[in-house]
Amino acid sequence: MASGRRETGTVKWFSVAKGFGFIVPDAGAEDLFVHQTSIRSDGFRALVEGDAVEFAVQRDDDGRFKAVDVTGPHGSAISSFAGVGGRGYSGGRGIL
Repeated sequence: MASGRRETGTVKWFSVAKGFGFIVPDAGAEDLFVHQTSIRSDGFRALVEGDAVEFAVQRDDDGRFKAVDVTGPHGSAISSFAGVGGRGYSGGRGIL
């Protein structure tokens, strides 16, 4: 179950090919797993390394924490982008 509190962080990396990545919380907690289905986007659901995000934290069935309801700053939808990026296609160099 997700906590009602929104947290902030930075995208550590995201694989477009695999549809998941990790977020570094600003609060200094452990990196959080994020799946593409948890991204609130106006198009293609992906994140870009280094981008600021907001999210809720949820405990998985296996007891690990993950980021859910991931948005841009102030709850804005993540903007879709043209091209491919992330570790899945460009080796972690971002959008090509």
